[in-house]
Amino acid sequence: MIDIKLIEYLESYLTENRRNRFEQVLSQRTKHFTVATEDVYQLHNTSAVMRSCDVFGIQELHVIEEQNVKRIDREIAMGAQKWVDLKRYHSAKDCISSLKQQGYQIVATTPHTNDCVLQDFDITKKSCFFFGRETEGLSQEVLDAADCYLKIPMVGFTESLNISVSAAIILQHVTSKLKQSDISWQLTKEEVLEKRFDWCTKTIKSVDQILERYKKEA
Repeated sequence: MIDIKLIEYLESYLTENRRNRFEQVLSQRTKHFTVATEDVYQLHNTSAVMRSCDVFGIQELHVIEEQNVKRIDREIAMGAQKWVDLKRYHSAKDCISSLKQQGYQIVATTPHTNDCVLQDFDITKKSCFFFGRETEGLSQEVLDAADCYLKIPMVGFTESLNISVSAAIILQHVTSKLKQSDISWQLTKEEVLEKRFDWCTKTIKSVDQILERYKKEA
């Protein structure tokens, strides 16, 4: 059970502008769509994907580190690591299993014989967009587990885009359509409260001492 009084106590240490900003951003957050990256080698790519998640209101990013274990580059993520929830997995199997248990369909972003063009993508289903390694793309395990395949139409000589660019294009498109729909895409009241508490603890200096003071006064 979330202590609303504790959240309000912590928020009293924030400026009014910061409190309003939290409220504004949380009203645009969603878990209807999420993103997964599989063994991305270049650190800046995963960091840039996280930044795009924040920009387009995606609350969670799932990172599979079966071969390449990396930390998020703070400079490239531009602070997004504070606001986006990072879920790490040691294998694609564990990631896929967890997402399917949460009701997500697995969307492999790759050209495929049965692929769907971005403009025709069905936004009504909860979906996780998978992005693969820079050179090899997604593993066969992810491709075999995918519920559908998605591609960005391209008309030039280049056959593929950088994964961070692909993620930004896809997220901008699907979130724009989502917010124009009548789908219930926003965070639940409970999820909003959880993030208000989480963001306060990540923002307020000396938060541990403040929490101790609250316990004594309660």
